Amino acid sequence: MKTRLMTSILIVAVLAIAFVLKQTVSPYFFDALILFITMMSAYEMSKLLTKMDKPNNQILATIFPAFLMLSILLNTAFDSSLGVIYGIVIEVALIVIFFAIAFVWPLITKGKTTKEIRYKRLQISNTKYAFQKAMNTAFTYVYPSFLLMFMSYINHFDDLTTSFANVGEFGGYFSLVALLFAFLIPIFTDTFAYLVGGIFGGKKLCPKISPNKTISGAVGGLLACVLFSTALYFIFFSIPELRTIFAVNNFEFWHVIIISFIGSALAQAGDILESLFKRQASVKDSGRFLPGHGGMLDRCDSYMFVMPYIFLAFSIFILVA
Repeated sequence: MKTRLMTSILIVAVLAIAFVLKQTVSPYFFDALILFITMMSAYEMSKLLTKMDKPNNQILATIFPAFLMLSILLNTAFDSSLGVIYGIVIEVALIVIFFAIAFVWPLITKGKTTKEIRYKRLQISNTKYAFQKAMNTAFTYVYPSFLLMFMSYINHFDDLTTSFANVGEFGGYFSLVALLFAFLIPIFTDTFAYLVGGIFGGKKLCPKISPNKTISGAVGGLLACVLFSTALYFIFFSIPELRTIFAVNNFEFWHVIIISFIGSALAQAGDILESLFKRQASVKDSGRFLPGHGGMLDRCDSYMFVMPYIFLAFSIFILVA
């Protein structure tokens, strides 16, 4: 428990420093943190797939987030006339390109591939094995890399003035607000799901996948997330700069209720999905990078669906303002 607490304090401290540096120095400090988190998560997902007897290219899985980050930063820096849609198309193209690389490489290194097939005692051709390996590797390009990289889009919301005309007028505060909601929704959900579930117990939510999760905890986490997110909105509303942002973008408290409700459900879905992967891999944690917490993927599972959702939700509310 002491180790877990100390690691939690360190995580909060790193996040706090990253937020301060983002707002006072440059948003690229936060991008550096996002890249590190995503590369570590991709590496751990690759290892989980290997333990699930799904061969993949661990090197490509780990370095792919760097290319995604580069494409996002170039898109936000130059803010092309096609805006965010252009950036996402480029990212999908990168996934296809890296899938092709993952497919071709085992065919080039034919001798090594043949040894792998023999070692696994498979009755399969080199081409089919290369395709399966490429598909497994491409899975890591999407989960976690593509999903988590929406953090960088949120971080640069203020630079996307081609797509969102009003966001560039507030000195980076719009992206700060969006990032805070993106990070706090899973935290509110996880914390109160754990507390409420521990106090009330009751029927299990998904006993075959994650036996510690209860229905009472899931409901408690969701309701608490909505409550505290709404309270956060009113705290932000008391700050003149943020009140102006909300007013210009017609962003009201009922928007926060909707965003936090769906976001909380998605956070719990992400947590359950990673639990399913770990069960299939027959491991308790995705790694040991964070003492007392497991791996980076264990800490980021709740964010997989939340990050793209928060970006989409804030985008919609801006566009309809």
